[in-house]
Amino acid sequence: MIRYILIAVVGYLLGSVSISVLLSASVWHNDVRNHGSGNAGATNVARVFGLPQGLLTLAGDMLKTALAGLFGLLLAGRTGMVVGCFGALIGHSWPVFFRFRGGKCVSVAACIALLLDWRLFLILFAVFMLMFLLTRRISACSVTCAAVYPVVYWIFHPGFHLEHVLCLFICVLVIYLHRSNIQRLIRGEEAEFKPKKNG
Repeated sequence: MIRYILIAVVGYLLGSVSISVLLSASVWHNDVRNHGSGNAGATNVARVFGLPQGLLTLAGDMLKTALAGLFGLLLAGRTGMVVGCFGALIGHSWPVFFRFRGGKCVSVAACIALLLDWRLFLILFAVFMLMFLLTRRISACSVTCAAVYPVVYWIFHPGFHLEHVLCLFICVLVIYLHRSNIQRLIRGEEAEFKPKKNG
């Protein structure tokens, strides 16, 4: 039990490292939370600073999630990995280091998919790209991927184990964090994704 508590705490602290805030404040000298949607995620970084910066933020968010999962894996096997991922999700959404203002967990969920099953990741990536071609709205892509996340995982891994609980949690969490986006999508007011053009 102590091992799992340690894994959860370390996962939460790693998840609380807001890559977008660190980069925007220290490198680009302009806190991303003061611009665009006010969200500390890769999408808002791309809108405010440019696509390369958004991709760098995405990579950083995925790296910290991988570290949380691998730390758990080393200490307590696959169950430990899942616990570490739970911690990273909570930390990314409500980071203790940044007044609990975090991102919407899409990048974290993507990394977790890769850790759980590369096939899950590839299918979600395909769904994301298809939805983007159809809608040009990242929120629609994210919510759709969240909705199919546990279904796709169950197809490859029938049954009900801790991994399935994690997938269901991701589904609910991502949709909950996008609730304002969903309302704008319903009203037809959600903006298309247009990253800032550098230079």
